Amino acid sequence: MQSIFKVKYALLFLLPLFLISCNSDNTNMHKNVTGKAGDLVVVSSESTWNGNPGKLIRRTLAQEHIALPQDEPIFDLIKVPREGFKSIFKSTRNILQVSVSPNIDSSGIQFRDDVWAYPQATVTITAQNEEQFEEIFNENKDKIMSYYLKAEQERLKMGYNKFYEKGIYNELKEDFDLTMKVPPGFVIAEQKKDFVWLKYETPEISQGIILYTFRYVSDSAFTENYLLRVRDSVLKANVPGPSEGSYMATERRIEQAQNITQYNGHYASLMRGLWRVRNDFMGGPYISLAVLDEDRQRVVVAFGYVYAPSKDKRNYLRQVQAMIYSLKILDQKKQEESVAEADT
Repeated sequence: MQSIFKVKYALLFLLPLFLISCNSDNTNMHKNVTGKAGDLVVVSSESTWNGNPGKLIRRTLAQEHIALPQDEPIFDLIKVPREGFKSIFKSTRNILQVSVSPNIDSSGIQFRDDVWAYPQATVTITAQNEEQFEEIFNENKDKIMSYYLKAEQERLKMGYNKFYEKGIYNELKEDFDLTMKVPPGFVIAEQKKDFVWLKYETPEISQGIILYTFRYVSDSAFTENYLLRVRDSVLKANVPGPSEGSYMATERRIEQAQNITQYNGHYASLMRGLWRVRNDFMGGPYISLAVLDEDRQRVVVAFGYVYAPSKDKRNYLRQVQAMIYSLKILDQKKQEESVAEADT
């Protein structure tokens, strides 16, 4: 499994980079989307669903999610026959409509936002035969995946933009020259110089974001080994486990999945994998974003984790991911100008 970890799931790293221009119908924006996070309705005939097109759709959109401790699909596919595609399904958050027939006049693919509800993501693929469908789908499968994943993330961010812990937001702005929006219920579990641990806990789950910074010296700071060494040093010193002598660490027995990218115009590294508690039995998935703050010559790291024993973790991790993607590093020049204006 781990030997193909980076290659097989590389498309999941397209999320922060890929933007699609879509036609939007705003007449239905008053109607909210329905369904659970991760649901995706596939509208097709029985023959299409049971044939090669259906197999290709399932193999792509319901493939195993990257870096989770148990098998979970990227999307939960809900197959709906064309004649059964009524209003109850038309408000679903993610919809894929497939028409494969020799009677099709025009073959192609269309991405449209908010067709029947808001905020909704819909894709329509029309083809005259199975071979043509496979060609269209394979040419666009990364775009399709990114489109739906981006929509899932944006829905979460919309909620966090409306309701977030303003105390934490202001604390990060004041002490760390950055901002992040986390939902109500998160608290600061620990704060030190260049380190802060935010977490949300219930009797059943735990979500957390650990923010820390370190001095940028060279490009080697963004190699996997260097980032892991710094992370594990920070976690060992600051995040104890439940038993004496235990502490959080990266699970090194599996390969990490890393992608060098751009984040809000900054050089960045996105990494996924599993974490564990050494000398104990806790563990789960993580996502980590390391961003170069050129003005301050530092690297800002947001390490998000989920602990949810006996529960599916995909959606909890996507929630943490959306929080991390709200990270903004304050512009030092604007800060200095603002201070100068206040002093005059």
